Amino acid sequence: MLDTHVVGIESIPAGNDGQLVEQLRMSAAGTAGGTGLVLARLGAQVRSLGAVGTDPTGDTLLALLAREGVDVTGLVRTADHPTSASVIPVRPTGERPAWHLIGANGAFTPDSLAPDALDDLDHLHLGGPEFLGGEAAGALLARARERGLTTSVDVLAPGDPGMLEWIAACLPHADVLLPNDEQVLGFTGADDLVTGARALLDTGVGCVAATAGARGAVVVTAEEVVEVPAYAVDVVDTTGCGDAFSAGFLRGRALGLDLRGAAELGCATAAQVAQGLGTDAGSYDLATVQAFAASAATR
Repeated sequence: MLDTHVVGIESIPAGNDGQLVEQLRMSAAGTAGGTGLVLARLGAQVRSLGAVGTDPTGDTLLALLAREGVDVTGLVRTADHPTSASVIPVRPTGERPAWHLIGANGAFTPDSLAPDALDDLDHLHLGGPEFLGGEAAGALLARARERGLTTSVDVLAPGDPGMLEWIAACLPHADVLLPNDEQVLGFTGADDLVTGARALLDTGVGCVAATAGARGAVVVTAEEVVEVPAYAVDVVDTTGCGDAFSAGFLRGRALGLDLRGAAELGCATAAQVAQGLGTDAGSYDLATVQAFAASAATR
């Protein structure tokens, strides 16, 4: 999806009045787009699969992804639906409510994929399985696993037991689930993050790597629990930090890091994004993120 940040919103002007703002900024974003963009910055070869409209919003989104080195040839363009987008007014307090347009994401199905869409891939990351529904998402993940791919899932919707039931059929086909703490607690009704993550393991997912805002991240498998603190930085905007963590964690695992090392890389990547506006904030690559993490660990 395409995010548009509007910085300096104190209120919505009355009637036809106008208001000056501090900044307008567009960025490629979302549980798929944002994660893919950051993965590309971390040196992964990324192919984006999905649907966008034929509108100018879609033109902009494709250009922003391609500029980061993401292969966008797997994105189907449809004239029947607008490109998925969000407008995020950022208040002086840092609060950031949002307006969302579901758009083409709601029209995408696995049948939209070309027969060779998963060829030459090592990993499939599925952002927003709720748009497909659990059965269709599960079929897509199973198809990937049959081809030898590892898989991960990140849910966009807020945590709700009904949402967990809606996507449950896909979770046994996911090696990694990447929720935030509010989703974990909302899905499971648990009182703490580790207990909630363990409950999610019972759905069949292999690993739960959950972000917890300023507290960092918790990774839970059947064998171990790993807690990693967040890095101390001057926070400008937290939009996209969860997607950045997902990218760092997945990149770390692909590089052979253990769960702790991957979670540390995820938190260090999220710290880069938090210091700017939008998912594509800042300028970094794998080496600079690793250097940041090493420097921060010695402070």
